[in-house]
Amino acid sequence: MVSSVSPSIKTPNPGIKHPSQETVLTPRFYTTDFETAANLDLSAQESELQAMLAEMRADYNRHHFVRDEEFEQSWEHIEGGARKAFIEYLERSCISEFSGFLLFKELSRKIKAKNPLLAEIFQLMARDEARHAGFLNKAMGDFKLSLDLGEITKTRTYTFFPLEWVLYTVYLSEKIGYWRYIIIYRHLEKHPEHQFYPIFRKFESWCQDENRHGDIFKALIRSQPKLWNNWKSRLWSRFFLLSVFATHTLTVHERANFYHSLGLKATEFDQQVVRKTNETAGRAFPIMLNTEHPQFFHRLQKCSDYNLQISEIERSSQPKLIKFVRKLPLLIGIVWNLLLLYFIKPIDAEALRGTVR
Repeated sequence: MVSSVSPSIKTPNPGIKHPSQETVLTPRFYTTDFETAANLDLSAQESELQAMLAEMRADYNRHHFVRDEEFEQSWEHIEGGARKAFIEYLERSCISEFSGFLLFKELSRKIKAKNPLLAEIFQLMARDEARHAGFLNKAMGDFKLSLDLGEITKTRTYTFFPLEWVLYTVYLSEKIGYWRYIIIYRHLEKHPEHQFYPIFRKFESWCQDENRHGDIFKALIRSQPKLWNNWKSRLWSRFFLLSVFATHTLTVHERANFYHSLGLKATEFDQQVVRKTNETAGRAFPIMLNTEHPQFFHRLQKCSDYNLQISEIERSSQPKLIKFVRKLPLLIGIVWNLLLLYFIKPIDAEALRGTVR
């Protein structure tokens, strides 16, 4: 569990890492409408949720997140760009997991009186996310850095999302996390020469948690017909699928050096994760995006190219006004390409439901 949620010292100790500046691509902290969550009618999916609750109580992964003797060594040989890229990866992953912990913990606390079934599910998901965040923060400690998660809790910006948006986005976050972890794990099984740090050996167990959490959110979505059986739900599904996939593409290419250190090509990895997540989303959402459309990945790549140019401008020493003027056409280009992607005709997942895919 994360022990860092206790009060922290205002002046950072040596080795305490200041979190990276928040941007549209960094993991966010969320709050939501707790009263709506407390009043959810789960009867349509109650048996499935009860079965997953039994799995969560059993906690099959409780012995998997152990720092064994593989971790007990010096990591000074990982240096330069590879070291920086890996630390950034650990930080982003830690913040993302800790964000989930805070949201699930607060949901569990606020809805306990009215919805004890869902409250216990959220409590156990918070346990998993805390375990992940703590493990990642200890990994950063191997590089003589760590995040003060208690201080981050107080200083991070919290974004309000309606509960419906939370269900869509967390479902996709868990499922895309599953595919990221399992693809990296399977790749490193075949290419152990790129396994430069032992945390990657934990990814198979790790992604079981992500997958189970995603299945819980799938059940929550399917328990609410308004989230999948009308025209509004189809439009929102398109929006959140595209938002998550665009964020993934931009982030992967920003951190191409990290994936290169694993022996992965950023573009191929990104496309594989997006395709797999899109197909999986068809089990919960009323539509899937047409990732095989000839313009789909082409336009996502253009967005990524523009984003890399924006990052280059941000790193320059030019005045803010000059930076803004240079960035503006690139930002417009990203928005325009995302709009064109949004209007690519999606695939009707409801029509395919029950067929073998």
